[in-house]
Amino acid sequence: QVQLVESGGGSVQAGGSLRLTCVASGITTRLYQMAWFRQVPGKEREGVANIYIRGGITYYSDSVKGRFTISQPGNKNMMFLQMNALEPEDAAMYYCAATERRQDAGLAPESDMEYWGKGTLVTISS
Repeated sequence: QVQLVESGGGSVQAGGSLRLTCVASGITTRLYQMAWFRQVPGKEREGVANIYIRGGITYYSDSVKGRFTISQPGNKNMMFLQMNALEPEDAAMYYCAATERRQDAGLAPESDMEYWGKGTLVTISS
């Protein structure tokens, strides 16, 4: 089992930046991919970015490409989402997710993920 805990959410003005952190614990050696998703009330959860742990290949949704960066430090039990040039539309609950399954390349759908954090809230003031 893997546990995921997000942190770093908060309130920021439009145009500002935030960095989200996800820490994985438990049996993490078999993890294949980690990802960030977000959800606003009344809408489906959407993929934001994902990273393949071996190799570091990344994918982004079109809405955040060029503004957000997903990364892992040397410690592969952690993952970051650097969010720059934040827009009001970026306000959401952000979730960390992970999977041990090998998946097709590309932005990971929600159904690919096996483990989820409880989320961290990002609010944007204009």
